[in-house]
Amino acid sequence: MDLERLRRTEYNQQYIAAMRPVFNRRALFTDTSAEYVIPEEPACFSEVTIRFRTARNNVDRVFLVCGGQKHLMVRVESKNDFDYYAYVMRLDDQKVSYYFEVQTGRITGIFDMRGLVQEVNEYYDFIIIPGFHTPDWAKGAVMYQIYTDRFCNGDSSNDVLTNEYCYIGEPVHRVEDWGRYPAQMDVREFYGGDLQGVLDKMDYLQDLGVEVIYFNPLFVSPSNHKYDIQDYDYIDPHIGKIVSDEGDLLPDGQRENRFASRYIDRVTNKANLEASNELFAQVVAEAHRRGMRVILDGVFNHCGSFNKWMDRERIYENAEGYDRGAYVSADSPYRNYFDFHNQAAWPYNNSYDGWWGHDTLPKLNYEGSQELMDCVLHVAKKWVSPPYNVDGWRLDVAADLGHSQEFNHHFWQEFRKAVKEANPEAIILAEHYGNTRDWLQGNEWDTVMNYDAFMEPVTWFLTGMEKHSDDYREDLLGNSESFWGAMRHHTSSFSMPSWQVAMNELSNHDHSRFLTRTNHKVGRTNTLGPQAAEQGINKAVFREGVVIQMTWTGAPTIYYGDEAGVCGFTDPDNRRTYPWGHEDQVLLAFHKDIIRLRRENEELRIGSLKMLENDYNFISYGRFNRKGQCAILINNNYHPITKEIHVWEIGTPKTGKMKVILQSRDDGYCMEGAEYEIRAGKVLIEMPQTSATILKYVEE
Repeated sequence: MDLERLRRTEYNQQYIAAMRPVFNRRALFTDTSAEYVIPEEPACFSEVTIRFRTARNNVDRVFLVCGGQKHLMVRVESKNDFDYYAYVMRLDDQKVSYYFEVQTGRITGIFDMRGLVQEVNEYYDFIIIPGFHTPDWAKGAVMYQIYTDRFCNGDSSNDVLTNEYCYIGEPVHRVEDWGRYPAQMDVREFYGGDLQGVLDKMDYLQDLGVEVIYFNPLFVSPSNHKYDIQDYDYIDPHIGKIVSDEGDLLPDGQRENRFASRYIDRVTNKANLEASNELFAQVVAEAHRRGMRVILDGVFNHCGSFNKWMDRERIYENAEGYDRGAYVSADSPYRNYFDFHNQAAWPYNNSYDGWWGHDTLPKLNYEGSQELMDCVLHVAKKWVSPPYNVDGWRLDVAADLGHSQEFNHHFWQEFRKAVKEANPEAIILAEHYGNTRDWLQGNEWDTVMNYDAFMEPVTWFLTGMEKHSDDYREDLLGNSESFWGAMRHHTSSFSMPSWQVAMNELSNHDHSRFLTRTNHKVGRTNTLGPQAAEQGINKAVFREGVVIQMTWTGAPTIYYGDEAGVCGFTDPDNRRTYPWGHEDQVLLAFHKDIIRLRRENEELRIGSLKMLENDYNFISYGRFNRKGQCAILINNNYHPITKEIHVWEIGTPKTGKMKVILQSRDDGYCMEGAEYEIRAGKVLIEMPQTSATILKYVEE
């Protein structure tokens, strides 16, 4: 009897299995957003609910696999043709890595950040870091990068003067023509942009839709880029406020800056320094009043040879209220801030260690000086505290700091503690190329400038160009498989709190302008000339890039002037001035409209992201949550295409309508477009050449 019952049970199971629909792998989905990890940023020693989606009545079992143990998940909800499975996990204070095992009949699959696969690879596990939090204001926020000297000159009285001092062996130069192309040796040329100019353009930034201003370095520095900081405690009066302006310019033929008395008064006089700090505090306060945040650029791996701790230029040697620099005297309190190779070379010891061998960029010797470390941590806290109240730091060449990886991690752990103690909602965002996961474990950086998981894949797919315009790859242009492969691989380094605040740029001060990359010209301003950067550009392809930028997970970051059509090869040509009065009005309006769309549709900001269809020169993906569903389609072909998109995968009903809420084309863009019927969960759409379309599900 027992044997007969067993046979009957087996027969029933086989019969039921035969009736089940074919395994629907496209329905499988999870991520670590707020709808699949609840709460999204769980505290240490708390409980978290992890969810997984399948097609309705389509699988036998779902297991969550963590730490070598399999946990059976429970079906907790069925909605819109999907089943949702859940497992409640008790956390400790350590990072959790996990994947899923899906069983249906004789089929067993692994689901991780790559999707459904056959083999386990812990590199692609989902990640939860208990207790790790990134600022909510930064999640999906629209950032705007300002290279201050080139944005707007609001106060000509603080302009750097021709022959005011020497920089890298030659006198500095004041550029009188705001629209002139940057020179090939541009670092000692100044156009006069300043903080007053930023204040004057606050209405513009607000109207554009900017939520966060990221400033390239603002501290006292002899260069226009200011990555060779002279004084971390003060904003440079040349972009701030000059209230005392005594002394003389350098005489013709004089190259020693100890005789640059006008410059010395401008940058060492405490009246100028304090007035500049006060002006900066006003800028931050005004930004905050308008609902915008402010991020400063922190250069803590190295300083400049002009720095008061080093004083190779002997600017501070006889200045009132300053100690002797380490270059000047062996008795300097800053001697151990730097690594000197010749201990018998004082006074005026030039045997110090420079970053990448550059004597204009002395490398800071943290391992040799606790005083240096304490000083820099004080700087880190100072600017995120009253009266300045800055909202975070962008960290220059952050992985290079220190003389070893061990110390590098130790420093950034201490840096995080100092900053978060002073301002818990300040963001810490680092410049880094390559694998980021060692620094994104919840106790160092919040996130990074997203080169590997945004700028590079987007650039290669849309333009086939390397980000400096140094190479063109026909095999990568339009290569959607390469695009998604890069995105999956590099995004796996992020936990969701890091990914949602990652700085997604198309251009910045270190690379060619994206609009220039659309012309496929390989070269730089010194080989092709600056005019070539504007020739053969394709604004339709640029708009495709902006659509991806504004609909991707992370913080879309506009490099000043991109929205107005500024072109340029890599540094220094990418540092052209903002073209006030000569903006490309169509591009400008396009940016305003798509930023507004991002803010009005929550799913574009913090929703899940899922790949849909892809083909040569075509990608599509969904941004979605329970409140809204959007599909983004990019046709990078020079001809129209027709595509069928499975929109049911992002949670739309099997019937209904998707409406075009934005479409960019060769001849511009529109905000209102056709409605498309959803039939059996799919939409059939014809797309113009070099176009981008955002479809949104609309309830009838």
